[in-house]
This record gives sequence, structure tokens and C-alpha cells, in this order.
Amino acid sequence: MQALQQDPATPRAFYLLGILTADHDNHAKAIDLFARALALGGPRADVLAQKARSEIALLRREDAVRSADAAAGLAPEDAFTLDTLGVVYSRAGLHARSLDFYARATRAAPDVAAYHYNHGAALQFAGQMEAARTAYQACRALDPADTRALTALVQITRQTADDSAIAELEAIFPTVSGDPDDALRVGHALAKAHEDLNQPKEAMAWLARAKTAKWMQVHHDAGFDEEVFAAAMAQAGLVQGHGLDAAEPIFIVGMPRTGTTLVDRILSGHSAVTSAGELADFGLSLKQLSGTRSNYVLDAETLQAAGQVDPDALGRMYMQRVEATLGLTGRFIDKLPLNIIYAPVILSALPNARVICLRRHPADTVLSNYRQLFSTRYPYYDYALNLEATAAYYVGFDRMVRHFAETLPASRFTEVHYEQVVGDIDGEARRLLAFCGLDFEPQCLDFHTNAAPVATASSAQVREPLYTRALARWKRYEAELGPALDLLGAAGCLDPAERSPA
Repeated sequence: MQALQQDPATPRAFYLLGILTADHDNHAKAIDLFARALALGGPRADVLAQKARSEIALLRREDAVRSADAAAGLAPEDAFTLDTLGVVYSRAGLHARSLDFYARATRAAPDVAAYHYNHGAALQFAGQMEAARTAYQACRALDPADTRALTALVQITRQTADDSAIAELEAIFPTVSGDPDDALRVGHALAKAHEDLNQPKEAMAWLARAKTAKWMQVHHDAGFDEEVFAAAMAQAGLVQGHGLDAAEPIFIVGMPRTGTTLVDRILSGHSAVTSAGELADFGLSLKQLSGTRSNYVLDAETLQAAGQVDPDALGRMYMQRVEATLGLTGRFIDKLPLNIIYAPVILSALPNARVICLRRHPADTVLSNYRQLFSTRYPYYDYALNLEATAAYYVGFDRMVRHFAETLPASRFTEVHYEQVVGDIDGEARRLLAFCGLDFEPQCLDFHTNAAPVATASSAQVREPLYTRALARWKRYEAELGPALDLLGAAGCLDPAERSPA
């Protein structure tokens, strides 16, 4: 600020002020400051990269990719800019493009732990597990206090009685218990280690302990979720609208950890289908066109305004966003689970789209969501920080999907059960391909050989052939799931006969 008072035309000062502003999460102001730096000093890779970082933080993916591409075109060599470009491309869903920037960042500054962690995460998404382990280990060697690398290693490495990180993690937990995010990561890693050792009681105890502080911090509002589900159900009549019929995207939706990635890999194995990953573009397009003033992209107010949005304009904006940043043409899959809430709006805006909703046993769905460490940047998954809240969220989700199944056209909306895919992958693959208007291709059954990046919690599992060990997993945790099972039973989601006698 002193430099700018002395000389208001100092581009470097605007750049540094932009970084500080972005670090305080005021990304809109930061973008203005970076634009001033560019206007005064001309195109610079470092400034463009930081502008892209703030743009992607505001979910302005098209702008972010444009800025990142401009920065990349200037051939940057400094590690900070290279790593930032990797982050931008990763968050934009361009994981293959991010890898080179992360690798170059680690070569330019091999002593910075965070660059190795980011590289490891990108390698994990790309299915290069051994290389990911090496990168995470490099991060740990440089910064043993970085809990992200240790927990990532535990997540991708099966723990055994002879070789586990439990003792180390237990020693670390008291030192990080004052930080809700660190405690969450370390506690989840301990739970995963105990799960690997077939110790469900200990695993659930660590999950409860790990989530407590973060749960208290987020102040989750169950009423917000209930209003969203109700508003989504009220939009079922929108399928009568006249949207963009020139596009045929496939939306794979449902609650997370229910097989969405597995079905994505099966269908994207088809020669005519590309997986676009998990895109926020539909919700962002609806938010922009609806003009609602709320602070959320997905909320009851925005869903209620969907009826006043021109469906053709909505479909066109969505497709323009996807094509502009990912360059996709033809059939593609959008696999963002929460798009289930937009199902009626999607079918109104894109009448030739197909929506495939994954279902899984209610207790396994609750358990798998509770066990998952979701990004804390998105409040929509806060329910998973508490076992009873997860069960309550499932009850609302189940009621909504049942309504969709009764009211949305079966030619465009279908449900698929994870258990049935595992039990009859050939039959379910053929059914889903036919639902999408696609001929059967044998390679769809070899989903584990699909080389496309996977930026979800299933990045390791879908590299394996089909397995059954996740079926009825809840039975092993039944004693610890008692309160959640009670909620599911009271709502009619769980048959009491399935529970073991008291």
C-alpha cells in the first residue's frame, strides 16, 4: 500500500496485493487487482496464473482456463506459477493437463513439500499409484507435520498387522486435535487403518472423535437440506419445457460413494462416450440465469426460480460452458452426484439428456458417506460429519428420488442399484447402454482398464477388477450404526427384519 501511495502505477504492488486479498478469500477483489497489474505491466505468467486461481475459486471455470492457458503460453519457469497452474487445471477438471505443471514445479523447487503433495494427488487421480506414493513420501520427508501426505498414503496403501501407520497416527492426533481440519484428516486415516485390520468398532470410534470439532464448527442446518429436497420435488413438472434438443449428455447422479464412479467408468469405456468428470456447470448456469441473490449456488430459492428460466437458454449455457473449457463434442458424462437435485431441471433444459441415479442399500449408503472425508470447501457435504445427520440426509434424498421415479419419464430417468451392477455387470451395462441409445461394446465391462483420470474418492478402487467386499459392509458395523439404523427404520427406508436381534 505504501508503494502504491508513492507510485499508483506499480504493477508488482497490485500483484502482491492481489495475492494477499485472495489469501483472505476475497477473490472478486483479487481478480480486479490482478487485472490492474496486467493493465499496467502487460501480460505476465505469474499474474495470469494467480488471476486464474481466483477465478476458479469463484467457479468461473471458463475464465480461469482462459487465464491459465494465457499464462502457460508465456512459458513460465518459476515453481510457484507452475504449481498454481497445476491447481487451476486440476480444479477445472483438466487433470491430464495439470500433471506436467506439477512435475515441473517439483523440479524447479524440489525442497517445497506442498508441491510434492499436489503432484502426488494428481498422480493418484491419473492412476499412477506408485508414483503418487513417491510424491507423498517426498512431501513427508520435507515436512513431517503435513498431515495431508501421511493420510493420503494411508488411504492408498492397505494397512496390515505387520505394517500399519496406527502408532504414528495415534501419536500425532493429540498434537493436531486443536485444528478441526487436521484432526479430521488424521482421525479418518486412523479409521481407515482399523478398517483394513477388520476392527470396525475402533474405526467408528476414531471417526466420531475426528469429526466432532469440525461438526461443531460448521453449524449444519438440516432444515436447509429439507427445503432443497422439497424445492427439487416441486420442479418435476418442468420436463414439459422446450429446451436444447441438440445435445445428449449423460448425467450420473445420486448420493456419493454409491457406485457413481463405477458406472461412469463402464459407460465411458464406450467408444462414443467421454467422461467429463464432476462438473458444477449446470448448477452455475441455473444460478446465473435465475438471478437469485442467495449466497449459495444450490439452494431452495434458486430451485424455485427454475420455472422462470428459459430452458433453451439454460441448456445452451451449460453446453457452452462444457465445450469452452473441456472441448467436448458428442456424448459425454457429467458425474457430479449432487446433480440429482437438478434432475427435473436438467430434463427440461436438455430433453435428450439421460439421468442415471445410483442407489445403494440405505445402511451402506449412510456408512459409506460417514466414512468419507469430503472436501470441507463445500458445505453441501457437511451432513457427513455426523452419523445421525447422514441418516437424516439419506431419508430426504430417498423421498426425493422416489418422487422423481414416479414423475419423471422412464425414457430419460432411470435408477440403477450398486448391488445389481456388482451382481450382474453384463446385464446392467447392457441395460444402461440401451437406455442411453448406445450399442453394447465389450470393453465397457473392462472398466478397471479405463485410463481416464478419476478425481474422486474411488480413484484407487476403480483401478481394480469388480469386487464384492463392499456389499453389505454395514453388517460389520451394525452395533456402531444403531442410531442411524433407528432413523432409517423409522422413515421406512430399512426393513426391521434386516437388523440382527438385540
